[in-house]
Amino acid sequence: MGKNITMKDVAEQLGVSTVTVSKALSDREGVSDAVRETIKQKAEEMGYRYNFLGKSMKEGMNYNIGILIAEQFMHESAFYAKMYQTIVKDLLVFDFFGILEVVSEEEEKSGGLPHILQNSKVDGIIILGQMRRCYLEKIAASDIPYIFLDFADDYFKVDTIISDSFYGAYEITNHLIHIGHKDIGFVGNINATSSIMDRYIGYYKSLLQNKLKIREEWILSDRDDHGKFMKIKLPEIMPTAFVCNCDEVAYSFILQLKKVGYRIPEDISVVGYDNYLYATLSDPQITTVEVNVEAMSEAAVNSIMKRIKHPTKDYGRKVISGRIVYRDSVKAPGTRAQESKGKKK
Repeated sequence: MGKNITMKDVAEQLGVSTVTVSKALSDREGVSDAVRETIKQKAEEMGYRYNFLGKSMKEGMNYNIGILIAEQFMHESAFYAKMYQTIVKDLLVFDFFGILEVVSEEEEKSGGLPHILQNSKVDGIIILGQMRRCYLEKIAASDIPYIFLDFADDYFKVDTIISDSFYGAYEITNHLIHIGHKDIGFVGNINATSSIMDRYIGYYKSLLQNKLKIREEWILSDRDDHGKFMKIKLPEIMPTAFVCNCDEVAYSFILQLKKVGYRIPEDISVVGYDNYLYATLSDPQITTVEVNVEAMSEAAVNSIMKRIKHPTKDYGRKVISGRIVYRDSVKAPGTRAQESKGKKK
């Protein structure tokens, strides 16, 4: 067959997944001995092994992509774990492997190079989730191809893939307004990440466009500027609805509201963002904006592949649209805003 055989080609010939082919060829667990042998025979027949080794020797590449994630996101966000898994699968289509490195807060502060760069193990880096600028500057100075995924920083001239946080938050706030809510708060520290900032601006635009009052006491912080979650301080007078910056925060916020006597959504409606895990664990389940993880991952992998081949190519930003998923955490409001927890009881 042709000389550009990939794992995907082998998988299609056998009617199995690319992940199964990868596990078989690298002798990892997860496939039976019979399937492993069948895949290896087919790969040899198709010329896959020779082609891969030949490319590696000729081009001097590792065929590995580093995926850097701040420790806070891996510990606190199942959403990023799903994103990482999707990236690894998409990389296999190009015969590349993903190597995860979780960066601690101390490592971010020190601004040192990640271990995968120190040992020259990767051909490019996908930075998943916001990191300190001092740390990103070290990576940028290393001259290795890199991209940003799920956050933006205009200080760097780099390919960036983000969800349309602005428009998603704008649309879900409009939904609350259309069913009658006029007093709407926002939950999230807008200085913590660029995504939260964009979601706040979308919420803000919706209120302005609908000529609704914006009250500073209804903008509630959920974390410090470094991303560490904290208990949300409730205002004296409560709005009838809240837009939360992510589903995990919406889930925790609903629990907090229920503990002090509020009914969701009868007293207060709550919406989130991401549509992953916490949205369906919650009682009631959360109306939210679904992030298209598959499209973001595919765009990120295509981007880093192009950057490796064309290091001087002009950089750009790709924005991936989402959609609202309607569930049970939203209801038309009553006749007046709710009092604070201290006055409700």
